[in-house]
Amino acid sequence: MSRNKPVKYSALGLFKRGLSGKEWPRVWRDVDLKKTYDVVIIGAGVHGLSTAYYLAKNHGVKNVAVVDRAYVGGGGSGRNTAILRSNYLTPEGVRFYDRSVDLYRHLAADLNFNVMFAPRGHLTLAHNDGALRTMRWRAEVNKVQGIDSEVIGPEEIKKLVPYMDVSDDTRYPILGALYHPPGGIIRHDAVNWGYARAADAMGVEIHQKTEVLGINTAGGKVTGVRTNRGDVSAPIVINCTAGWATLIADMAGVKLPIITHPLQAAVTEPVQMFLSSVVVSGSLHVYVSQTDRGELVFGASTDPYAAYSMRSSLEFTEELAGHVLELMPSISKMRVLRQWSGLCDITPDFSPIMGFTEVEGFLVDVGWGTYGFKAGPASGEAMAQLAATNKTPEIISAFDLARFEEGRLASERGAAAVGH
Repeated sequence: MSRNKPVKYSALGLFKRGLSGKEWPRVWRDVDLKKTYDVVIIGAGVHGLSTAYYLAKNHGVKNVAVVDRAYVGGGGSGRNTAILRSNYLTPEGVRFYDRSVDLYRHLAADLNFNVMFAPRGHLTLAHNDGALRTMRWRAEVNKVQGIDSEVIGPEEIKKLVPYMDVSDDTRYPILGALYHPPGGIIRHDAVNWGYARAADAMGVEIHQKTEVLGINTAGGKVTGVRTNRGDVSAPIVINCTAGWATLIADMAGVKLPIITHPLQAAVTEPVQMFLSSVVVSGSLHVYVSQTDRGELVFGASTDPYAAYSMRSSLEFTEELAGHVLELMPSISKMRVLRQWSGLCDITPDFSPIMGFTEVEGFLVDVGWGTYGFKAGPASGEAMAQLAATNKTPEIISAFDLARFEEGRLASERGAAAVGH
């Protein structure tokens, strides 16, 4: 089958092509599953696709298969609120997510695909003295790492978000906020499609509707995977799944300290742009941003129970709407169009698990909680380097699986009050 390299069209070229009646070229190929690959990546979300892309681009490893039981971006990468930031609490987390934001900033040019990156600024509100102390703590950690982050007062918040109620007579007065100018939003679907197209153009194979049924090992080493389309041999298998990360790891005999929780979100009808910043309130368990199409995207903390259900609830919508209106009462007439739910894998320290396992050749990039989409480019770059060189990059060394046994946790709970 011939290679479908990305085609560049001018505006006039796009118009002519649309009127021609010709079938548009496929964004990525549909090919037969081979018997042998150098690397098999499980999960065709942003983590799996970026890992494949950087394997091919940075290390020349192109005999790679990305397999997914559903479709590209059909998991957590397509069920999130697409918020980007790097104002985390630990030095390890700050460095890692700042690298990811930097990659996102240049991703459109890198992939030749408009991913609609919008640096809006990110506000984490403080409603009491304890929260304000935490914001100051995070700001100082950020500054030491060279991250643009500072605590601002109600008057400055009002200038950034005029519709915010910063008066003293509210139920939850706003005492200040951690302001992170580089934070923003991006189009999650475009990120998935852009990585998939670019990886395919370099020879990576993407296999949708290909479910992994088992992982083959021999002598403590991985030898391949069993799928619904047949067995595949590979010396390296990378688990880039969310929600089912523990189930995939169990197939290789690897136990992961992860609990899976649902995470719900909702979106309103589109209106004229009025919210220029991402707004987060840990006390109210809510975050909100406005897309380029004018919709308000709302989210909250993960559901308080472990489950694999992705059904949304009326209780969530009612509670979420009430909390949003505490911050911006003037939007009470806006209508909610739809809501959805995804799955979040939570580790004991709220940081991911990345790197080697006790099974040689079986690598993991899992346990992202509510941070997964933000981390996509940096995790893919680092996991590609690890797989190609068999050495752990320094930027992810703190996130290895062994830390739980050795008692050196990388706790990000202080930056995870509401997950965004």
